[in-house]
Amino acid sequence: MPQLILASTSPYRRALLTRLGVEFEAVAPGVGEQHLPGESAADRALRLASAKAQAVSVRYPAALVIGSDQVAACGSDILDKPGTAARCREQLGRVSGRSAHFYTAGVLLGAGLHLAHVDTTTVVFRKLSPGEIDRYVAREQPFDCAGGFRAEALGVALFDCIESQDPTALIGLPLIWLAGALRAAGLQLP
Repeated sequence: MPQLILASTSPYRRALLTRLGVEFEAVAPGVGEQHLPGESAADRALRLASAKAQAVSVRYPAALVIGSDQVAACGSDILDKPGTAARCREQLGRVSGRSAHFYTAGVLLGAGLHLAHVDTTTVVFRKLSPGEIDRYVAREQPFDCAGGFRAEALGVALFDCIESQDPTALIGLPLIWLAGALRAAGLQLP
């Protein structure tokens, strides 16, 4: 089997891929994540996942390369990784009592394959008080997460519900799709 490479430095994506029990290496793709004018959130996620996979595939042409990216939106607002407590509180205030859509793209390149997928997860936030937001941000500090929360941890307490075909997509890598893509590439899962 060819070498399997995850084109990502995300600890969340590495942890998710580990669930599949396959040996892999994580390689930084070195791709900027800038917005393009007029680009939808889903298109941006797919473009960036493809760019990451392609950037690493050029360096490892015999490998199977997984690229992934996630873009979150609430209405027309893109919810980037907040980076700071103030921006995190502001983002959570904007989504309070509203729905946000998380577009998580996956791409698998190599072995004659170019497979791509975009998963859409809808997160319905309950109405959050300023005190709840402050306590959550202070406790979890999810500054490196799109939307400003960690659904796999305390962030789940912020929601009324999550609507998804693949719950792992919200964390950053759609494993149900990826398992099928890896089987198409010849890996035996499970």
